[in-house]
Amino acid sequence: MQTFKRRGTLTHFQILSEIAKQDYHLKQKDLAETLGVTIQAVSENIKTLIEEGYITSKDGRSPYTITQLGIDRVKKEAVDLRKFTDEVLDTMSAYKTVWPAIAADNLKKDEKVGLYMDRGILYAGHDPKKAMGTVLEDTEKGRDVALGSLTGTIDFDIGKVTIITLPTIKEGGSKTVNLDLVKETYDKLKSDELKVAVIGTISHAVANMLDIPIDIEHAAAQATANAARKGLNILVLTVGDMTKSFIRELDDEKIKYDTINGKNN
Repeated sequence: MQTFKRRGTLTHFQILSEIAKQDYHLKQKDLAETLGVTIQAVSENIKTLIEEGYITSKDGRSPYTITQLGIDRVKKEAVDLRKFTDEVLDTMSAYKTVWPAIAADNLKKDEKVGLYMDRGILYAGHDPKKAMGTVLEDTEKGRDVALGSLTGTIDFDIGKVTIITLPTIKEGGSKTVNLDLVKETYDKLKSDELKVAVIGTISHAVANMLDIPIDIEHAAAQATANAARKGLNILVLTVGDMTKSFIRELDDEKIKYDTINGKNN
């Protein structure tokens, strides 16, 4: 919306629009209350509008009268604003009214399908579920399908987060890690729903030593929280005080977790 990018332009438009209503008793105080700004701000803007020829006034006080130049400006800016708001409304009308999922079966347009989560991914299939949607176009099994008219609630449990805190390099690093404990924990949790997050160089080293595949290594706290909300379990390898900041973010996201000390006793 190029018209309103210059500082103060929107305020000018609002003031001119109010004055254009031809309210003879309109005061600066009234404008300030309507616009949600200070009286001083209104006074400064009115002074500018008078100097630029958009309104006229005696001694800068009410009554204010909008000039033809001001009328032309308001009309032009109103058209620009309407175009912008129309674009926003079009965007909002489409926003999240179409949802993507993976087709669990061959699906036909206008077919009602059940929605469910599997390994953190949304699927749509013939079997009825608590959450239902409407197929927007024919889609083959395994492809992404566009869905509309979503209703109900998708069933899935919040995933479990298990955090293993590893010793820092000053504490011996990977040499002092209880590798058996880490491997046993991984094997116990291992499933299609498990993701592994690593934070810090030592965590990478330990994962490599134990042939543990790494799924998350950047923005780990946020990615872990997102994965847990989608029903995935996450094993987190972190180092020393890094654990504190990681846990703090999980607490902020209200994600539950267990912690394990990964250092050899």
